[in-house]
Amino acid sequence: MSTMFCLGFVVSVMAVLSSGDNSLLNAYVPGDIIIGGLFPLHLQTNRTTIPGHVSCSHYDFQMFLQSQVMIYAIREINGRMPKLLPNITLGYHIYDTCGDVTFAIRATLQLVKDWLDPQICFFPPNTQPNTMAVIGERFSEVSIAVSRVIAQSSVTQISYASTSELLSRKLKFPTFLRTISSDEYQTKAIAQLVREFNWQTVAIIGSDDEYGKYGSDRLAHHFREMKDVCIEFIDILPGYFSQNNSQTHKRMSVLVNNVNKSTAEVIILFTKGSNVDVIIEAAIKHMLNRTWIASDSWSSSTKLATLPGIEMAGQVYGFNSQRNAVPGFKDYVTSMFNGTTNAILDHHLSHYPLCSDWSGDVNCSRSKHESGQCLDLSCLANHIDQDETHNIYLAVHVIVEGIRRLLKCDNQRCERHVDFTPLELLMEIKKVNFTVDTTHIFFDVNGDPSLGYDILYWDQRAKTQQERIKIIGEYWPNGNIRVPRDIVLKMQRVKVTAYNCSKTCPPGQELKKQNVKLHCCSDCVHCAEGEFSVGQGEECRRCSKNEYSSPDRDKCLEKKIEFLDWSNVFIIILSTLEGLGIILTLVFAVLFAIYHGTPIVKAVGGYLCFLELTSLLICFCLTFSFPGKPTDASCMIGMPLFGIAFSLCISCILANLLQILVGFMFDLKTKTWLNKLNHPLAVVAVVTGFQLALCVPWMCLYPPLPEPTSLPKSILLQCHKGSTKFFIAMLGYNAVLALTCFLFAFKGKQLPDLYKNASLITISMLLYLIIWVLFIPIYINLFGVYKQAIESAAILVSSYSILCCHLAPKCYIMVFKKEINDEKAITEYIRKHYEEKGITVVQ
Repeated sequence: MSTMFCLGFVVSVMAVLSSGDNSLLNAYVPGDIIIGGLFPLHLQTNRTTIPGHVSCSHYDFQMFLQSQVMIYAIREINGRMPKLLPNITLGYHIYDTCGDVTFAIRATLQLVKDWLDPQICFFPPNTQPNTMAVIGERFSEVSIAVSRVIAQSSVTQISYASTSELLSRKLKFPTFLRTISSDEYQTKAIAQLVREFNWQTVAIIGSDDEYGKYGSDRLAHHFREMKDVCIEFIDILPGYFSQNNSQTHKRMSVLVNNVNKSTAEVIILFTKGSNVDVIIEAAIKHMLNRTWIASDSWSSSTKLATLPGIEMAGQVYGFNSQRNAVPGFKDYVTSMFNGTTNAILDHHLSHYPLCSDWSGDVNCSRSKHESGQCLDLSCLANHIDQDETHNIYLAVHVIVEGIRRLLKCDNQRCERHVDFTPLELLMEIKKVNFTVDTTHIFFDVNGDPSLGYDILYWDQRAKTQQERIKIIGEYWPNGNIRVPRDIVLKMQRVKVTAYNCSKTCPPGQELKKQNVKLHCCSDCVHCAEGEFSVGQGEECRRCSKNEYSSPDRDKCLEKKIEFLDWSNVFIIILSTLEGLGIILTLVFAVLFAIYHGTPIVKAVGGYLCFLELTSLLICFCLTFSFPGKPTDASCMIGMPLFGIAFSLCISCILANLLQILVGFMFDLKTKTWLNKLNHPLAVVAVVTGFQLALCVPWMCLYPPLPEPTSLPKSILLQCHKGSTKFFIAMLGYNAVLALTCFLFAFKGKQLPDLYKNASLITISMLLYLIIWVLFIPIYINLFGVYKQAIESAAILVSSYSILCCHLAPKCYIMVFKKEINDEKAITEYIRKHYEEKGITVVQ
């Protein structure tokens, strides 16, 4: 089955060759080594979706001249440079491919037809094709098809204009090389130019072929990586676009509408020249007046650059292989090709005869020359490009250098005969590293040369055609770009484009997309709180945690450190009251010491009152730990130590109440039970010890420490409680003690109490409970420096409630009512109390 398939395939190929041979325009000159050539002398065909006869159209002078460059270079090597290949003559076989894949494959098969063997599947291993190397094709799509066929024979293919990245894949195209840089570098160069010129919105127009599709995809990839460039739209043109039919007109209408509506600052045309012709003519007709970036397929087209009204289309920048004139070629053309004849030249002269009596009346700048119209040689020379023609010249010399290396030639002789295989030649060509004229060339592992690009600009005000396309900069594969500084500065100063898109913003604002309908347009939007932007469209950035944004959002300011400062009026008032509290406590302690043996001191617990005063003194002193910049020590001693001190104070009051209750209790059972508890020191130790058991682990395991809290314009320094659970437990325990004292004191109000001890304790405990009930919601809801001030105030009021309500009246009696500070007075008061209730008191 496989043999029958191969035979059938070969028969089909032979049928194509035999049927199509006469339709292919070609030129042949024999030689010891034949170099093939594939050139699109006609740029289009009349191919449609309906099968039928296909013919070529749109004959192009530049393509004709490119085929003659190859012939010129081979003649030069054979004639003027015989030392390059001593005693060896080069021949050529050049075909017109019409830029069409089918024609190109047919021509390729013609070049290697002597290698076909219908007895074996396609190419036998022990035979050689006539052609040892092929120069061409121009279009990437055609080169890909040719390369797939020619790789079977290991014949070297060197393209002078195919730039598709796909052709760099050596597993698929092992014999393909080129003398023009890959689109990988061209697309990077275009993206770099967009960045240099501060263009931020682009549109890409490609085509449905390997050149346009891969180029458009790579451009889109580069722009998405740049992030600051928005792609307005990508339009991929269909294969029929360059044909003059109703489909093209309809598609062109859509494209013009897209361009008109677009906000893109620059439109990149990455497609073959035949498509560009149609687009630029439409751009002139509709006066689109946009900025265009030309890919190398049309950037140096003098035909387009000299179209009438080209200024209506807008300004054009472009990229092309670094331009270099082929030495002596222009003179060769103007000298009637130095007497050379070949089939392609004959075909050209038959359609465009030379003007033998030319007197200067022919307009060389006309974009179209009709068949049959005479054409002066100097006008024809105007169509010579300085990029692809030089690449063809390089390709011929690369092949010659490979042959020289393979045959070990010097200036006199070659050591080896011309009996080598195409594969041997391919291996030597890949190793070449030499200089042609002023161009140094070598190939990397992908078969790509290390050649840079010229950056072009179409000067539509230039007086002559030669001055119309100017070189304004360079780009090299290593990423270096050189463009005029004045243009770069001019572009960077643009704040708003002609399409109402902001490009830059004042300090404190950034570019953001607001309008959904305008895909790429951005507006200047103020930075949010805590962000800043220096302008120029730069994104808003967050200030550091220790900074905040200025009112104009153009810079960050250092945050102020905030804490409860001593200079605060509220703190001054609290500090004054705290100092007064300390003084009063000390004065009371002195009075109690002086009157320690009197009944009134015994009534408040005797020695217990000194413990009570000590705890109050500690509480007053602790309030000074809350103002000022928090430290580890001030935070740790604040609330935990207050909890212990206040528990000590309440435990003394509780022990005193037990003494009073035991003294006046007549119920024997209750009295016996209370007597067991009536051990003041034990009560104080147990009650205070329980609070110690809460506060010591709190300080050791989860200590309250300074904690910075970042606010919009400041950093708040305050003590964090460490453990909320321990904090609540401490306050809750003191509240339980206060409630217990309140209940005991309330019950003791019925007892004969000359000094109103129980009543005063009731009031002080009630005040304490009210203060801390109010404190909790205020503390929870309050935020800022005054949070610690509220804690300090709560402690201060709690201490004053006991000092003033419980102890101050006793001091008043000691000083101003000494007559009732007597045991007889107390006894008399008790007797009257019980007599009023009808109870006999035994003295």
